[in-house]
Amino acid sequence: MSGLVDTFFNLAIMRQYLPKVIEGMGVTVVLALAVVASGLLLGAVLALLRTLRLKPLNALIVIFADVFRAVPALVILIIIYFALPTVGLRLSGFISAWLGLSLVLAAFAEEIVWAGILSVPRGQWEAARATGLDFSQGMRHVVLPQALRLTVAPLTNRAIVITKNTALASVLAVGEILYQAQAGYSFSYNPSPLTLGAIAYLILFIPLVWFGRWVEGRFAWKR
Repeated sequence: MSGLVDTFFNLAIMRQYLPKVIEGMGVTVVLALAVVASGLLLGAVLALLRTLRLKPLNALIVIFADVFRAVPALVILIIIYFALPTVGLRLSGFISAWLGLSLVLAAFAEEIVWAGILSVPRGQWEAARATGLDFSQGMRHVVLPQALRLTVAPLTNRAIVITKNTALASVLAVGEILYQAQAGYSFSYNPSPLTLGAIAYLILFIPLVWFGRWVEGRFAWKR
């Protein structure tokens, strides 16, 4: 038992690398917030563009959504960070992680919001037109409020999933939690910094999971 504690819960080593892990938590939070904000916004915009029923545009949006939902996020990050410099576009690790994860989230968010819009009964559109509202007014005042109520819970869950994927940024040398924990492990030859990183993830993401559960209950349709 003492060997287990000394290997994974060495307090001296954990105290030594705690500041770095806390620094990594800050980077993780900033990256997660940036990804969620841009990803959800882009996904919503793409879903609204699909309502215009422009076939070439819709085809491009569908291809974008299918590709970024099908390809693993890690592969997308590697392509952005390592492949783009070969064509003259060099991005930092943080920007590459933000861009890649945002595109992945946008692909899922677009499909979720689009499904929410389609789930609004056709009679609601007809009622909006009957009251004199044009397409954009009907979308803004009648359809979107109902669609968003249906999509808040799945969008929240997808946002939580993508924030956990910020750990993939460690591959791009972004100093988030996992990167700092791995660096501590490499220097100390002891996995206690990894334990510290796991605790940091629990501190950050358990409240998010609870928030997601609350959102599901708060915005669920009452039967």
